[in-house]
Amino acid sequence: MFLKTDTISVEAAAANVEQSVGIVKQTIDEVIRWLINKSGSVIAAFIFIFIGMKITGLLVKLAKRGFDKSKIDTSVAGFLLSVIRIVGYILVFITAATILGFEVTSFVAILTTASMAIGLALQGALSNLAGGVLILLIKPFKVGDYIVENNKNNEGTVVAIDIFYTKLLTHDNKMIVIPNGLLTNNSLINVTSEAKRKLEVTIPVAYNTDMKKLKEVVLSVLMSDDRILANEPKDVFINSFDDSGMTVAIRAWASTSDYWSCLWDLRENVKNAFDENGIEIPYNRVEVEMRN
Repeated sequence: MFLKTDTISVEAAAANVEQSVGIVKQTIDEVIRWLINKSGSVIAAFIFIFIGMKITGLLVKLAKRGFDKSKIDTSVAGFLLSVIRIVGYILVFITAATILGFEVTSFVAILTTASMAIGLALQGALSNLAGGVLILLIKPFKVGDYIVENNKNNEGTVVAIDIFYTKLLTHDNKMIVIPNGLLTNNSLINVTSEAKRKLEVTIPVAYNTDMKKLKEVVLSVLMSDDRILANEPKDVFINSFDDSGMTVAIRAWASTSDYWSCLWDLRENVKNAFDENGIEIPYNRVEVEMRN
């Protein structure tokens, strides 16, 4: 009984193999007949693909030369060249399919639907990608600039601008990674984009202070620092009247690279000059009058 069952299984397997071979042979015959009937179109399609790929490569080379002359960022140039190459190849193969007689309308519809689905799934990534391209093209900041991102108040020196993210290094050596979409959709402050910055120091003084003498002392401090720009205005004025005294504001200009060191030294030098010239810096105090 077992022998009979095994014989039937072998015969069924052999029948399946024979049927599969017949299907493959039939498919090959149909492909050969199709190639013979479409021989002219096939040759024309292959010729078109060859020429189309050559033209696409030429367009990529011309675009690369243009990007090199315009000194566009390397990351943006590489991304745009890839887009040109991919779009060119897609157009070439779709046109070749049309030459062979295929209906490409359905294919284009499927491709469009798939693109929309992928776009929705990768919405955040595409937003960051578009933001990275805009940053590298428009250049609101560059590597080495100090920026303040107003949405989350992140700030630091730009150390890298990638296609999807921008990296900031803080003053205490922390790395901040910000999506480019966030930077392009919100305002930011580029602290170091200009060559010079205004220094501003406010300091309280007593109400009985001789303002003429104070201005002479402050201007002497400003003139003694070579980092303070001589051709820019220097202002010393009363900024506000407070409970225990008045606040004097000091304004001057320095190179952006010298800003912080000059600001810190200016505060210290003004304090020392006030001490040497007897100009009082008051502190908050409360006077209590006792009555019997």
